[in-house]
Amino acid sequence: MAQAIKLDDKPKALKIGIVPCNGEEICEGTLTRFACRKVLDELRPGQTVTLCLPLFIAGDEKERNFANRFPTITVDGCEKRCSQISTEKLSGKPAYSLVVSDVLQKHGISLSDTRRVLTDEGQAAVNVLAEEIAKKVDEILAGQGG
Repeated sequence: MAQAIKLDDKPKALKIGIVPCNGEEICEGTLTRFACRKVLDELRPGQTVTLCLPLFIAGDEKERNFANRFPTITVDGCEKRCSQISTEKLSGKPAYSLVVSDVLQKHGISLSDTRRVLTDEGQAAVNVLAEEIAKKVDEILAGQGG
């Protein structure tokens, strides 16, 4: 008698979804978006996609389907953790959740409150944050055999 094969409903991680904070009221929210773009375009192109948090929350089927099928990394600007909480409620626990202030503190970086203009200090923070996100992408892919 043949045994049934249980198929995992989550495919191997061909792409990692990054869910950046959408907070405009703090400079860290702006940094999340710049850092995620850097990962997407420069550090891990072809391995990552970004998910639009407002669309995700509003019920966009494509955003939610992706987050249900593939690993996600949330990147929040503050301790409110809007990206992480929304992802957990709508698709499941993210593979990793980063908070900008925690990452910058770990690297001894402090910021002035510049939300609209990316200063040299802000660019350094973007680079550090992007590298941290890229490391998490690598960890997920290594765990998936990818």
